[in-house]
Amino acid sequence: MRILTGKWKGEILWQLTQGTLRFGELRRAIPGITQHMLTTQLRDLERHGLVKRTLYAEVPPRVEYELTRAAFDLRPVFEEIQRWSETHAIILHPTADEAEPHDGLARPRRPKL
Repeated sequence: MRILTGKWKGEILWQLTQGTLRFGELRRAIPGITQHMLTTQLRDLERHGLVKRTLYAEVPPRVEYELTRAAFDLRPVFEEIQRWSETHAIILHPTADEAEPHDGLARPRRPKL
């Protein structure tokens, strides 16, 4: 499970289930991700055998990313998560991490156990 966890890995893998994408296409498809974070997460996914990176010897160089067979086998899992989120969208708060507290005050952090 560790190779799949992280704020952006699931979103990157979900986008790549739609097909092969170039770096810029991936970045535009994932609002809020920085170039540095996308690069880091793609390298990690590639290192773990979930993403295949293809570099074309062109000027300028073209790089494409696609899922490996192992990662593509996760597609039904992602589709089920998508169905779950659509079913429960009315009670979920997908932007809660980005939103300011309603009263404008910072919330105390929970102590680490």
